[in-house]
Amino acid sequence: MDSGRISEHGFLADGRSAVLVDRAGSVNWWCPERFDAPSVFGRLLGDEAGHWSIRPDGDFTSERSYLHDTLVLRTVFTTPRGQVAVTDALALEPGARGHDIGLRSPRVLGRVVEGLSGEVPVRLDYRPRFEYGRVTAYLIEADGVIGATAGACHLSLRGDVPLTCAGGSATATFRVRAGETYRFTLGYAPTYDSPPPQLPDADRLVADAVAGWRSWADLHRDHYRGLFRDVVRHSAMVVQGMTYQPSGAIVAAATTSLPEELGGDRNYDYRFVWVRDFSLTLQALWRAACPDEANRQFAWVARAMGRIGDEPVPIMYGVQGERDLTEHILDHLPGYADSRPVFVGNDAWRQRQTDVLGEILDAAWLMRHYLDPMSPDVRHLLRALAERAVTDWRRPDAGMWEARDAERHYVSSKVQCWTALDRAVRFGPRLGDPSDVARWAAARDEVRAAVLERGWNDEQGAYTGAFDSDQLDASVLLMPLVGFLSADDPRMRSTMDVVERRLSRDGLLRRWDADPAGFVICSFWLVSCLALAGEVDRATDLFASLASRVNDLGLFAEQIDQATGEHLGNFPQAFSHIGLINAAGLLTEAAERRREAPEQTRQPVPAGTGRTEGARS
Repeated sequence: MDSGRISEHGFLADGRSAVLVDRAGSVNWWCPERFDAPSVFGRLLGDEAGHWSIRPDGDFTSERSYLHDTLVLRTVFTTPRGQVAVTDALALEPGARGHDIGLRSPRVLGRVVEGLSGEVPVRLDYRPRFEYGRVTAYLIEADGVIGATAGACHLSLRGDVPLTCAGGSATATFRVRAGETYRFTLGYAPTYDSPPPQLPDADRLVADAVAGWRSWADLHRDHYRGLFRDVVRHSAMVVQGMTYQPSGAIVAAATTSLPEELGGDRNYDYRFVWVRDFSLTLQALWRAACPDEANRQFAWVARAMGRIGDEPVPIMYGVQGERDLTEHILDHLPGYADSRPVFVGNDAWRQRQTDVLGEILDAAWLMRHYLDPMSPDVRHLLRALAERAVTDWRRPDAGMWEARDAERHYVSSKVQCWTALDRAVRFGPRLGDPSDVARWAAARDEVRAAVLERGWNDEQGAYTGAFDSDQLDASVLLMPLVGFLSADDPRMRSTMDVVERRLSRDGLLRRWDADPAGFVICSFWLVSCLALAGEVDRATDLFASLASRVNDLGLFAEQIDQATGEHLGNFPQAFSHIGLINAAGLLTEAAERRREAPEQTRQPVPAGTGRTEGARS
């Protein structure tokens, strides 16, 4: 495998976890218990961490695509002797359709090999390695099923060809003629509290997965009718695939420790749920899916947070609401492209990130009609967050990029404290009595005055990343998106120009000067700001350029190298796809405004009409 190609992987999902399979037919990542559980295939982080490949035995080329409106992957291999196709799918619960897909998935992977032409020798190499490659199980064949059990994990593999087991691996070489089909099914179960996994026929598994995903797509087919409809709908399906369906939580990415820079050390575990992403995620679901998904998200975060005390407001959780995500290093793995360390867990859970206050209150305002009447627990949560914003806006924090060196007075954090207070004021008596609302309004105005004074740098001609700093940071592009400033405000417009000129290359926007690559969602924030400023044509061109940078399966990583176009960081990245969806929605609304008032190509946008008021119900 070419370890420098994150984008070579396709993404399968079942509502609990994800499989990443490369274009050479190798399953290189699967944590079947749930997204953040130990892997049984972890070759992404080192060859010794296991894989399962099915590929022609000899030279080949490959092309692949998802079956229409699904996350079922079909790879066609072309060899000098003919063609074969491999179709890969994670099983959904048989018969599950629409919003029920993924709720009770059986944790089974199906692979179907079909002969298309000629006669092709095919090699299967099965090397399960449990707990991120620390454990090699004995493989035992019985009644046509190869069992692998070690520690808390059991795998069962059944196929249409005999396999030879040796040294914790199983192999087979077989010939596939045109018209022939070979089926393989791999299931997971915990060792001690579950029976061995059921292994359905792989053909039936694939067909049911196709039907399940298409039923979800059909349910949302007409919800989004704006620009770039196909890519928006596909991104919505990717976000759905990143959802842990039993709780409704959406993980940031399916992987851990894929590097922001090859050979670098910023290699973090992203298989968790960030409150920082919350309002943007809700808006994307609202635009491209339906309010049911958004409602589940809000209910999840309210349950996960519980009552807010004096400690820093939690900023991230496990998929079932776990708070302690203590980080440790897998020192036995070399890491992707020799990028160490390899992390499990993420110590950012300990940080203070005051932008989360705005994210939750903004999301609540977006969903205000669904929160009426407001339950006592939700009211307590929102009041507590507003009160924290009154005091915490004055404190430094780690910022939305989760700096690990020192806390600072990040402008984007202050802006989101303003957002929290602004939305609390808008809720008014639904959230507090007149004295509460007056206090929130006074604090909101203080925050705004401080940002306008200390966030602006005359020499740069821009709002910068932190108070009294000269360092640019793309996070300030959030200011128009939350309604803090109009995109046509002269200083905001200057900021957009400076940030684009200094940090962008071919539409890819870095977060700051030393950022090793373009950060995908920041690039879509620039599209959104241009759209809000009325520059619809330029925003449309930039969106089209960015949307074309997906891999061949329509997937984004977190970052893209500005020079090479290589995808970097954890993959696929929900935040990137969320940015695409929201930018497309704002771009559609800007185009509609221009059609209604064509003579006003840069019409000022009133405060509060960014991502809060722009959503469609």
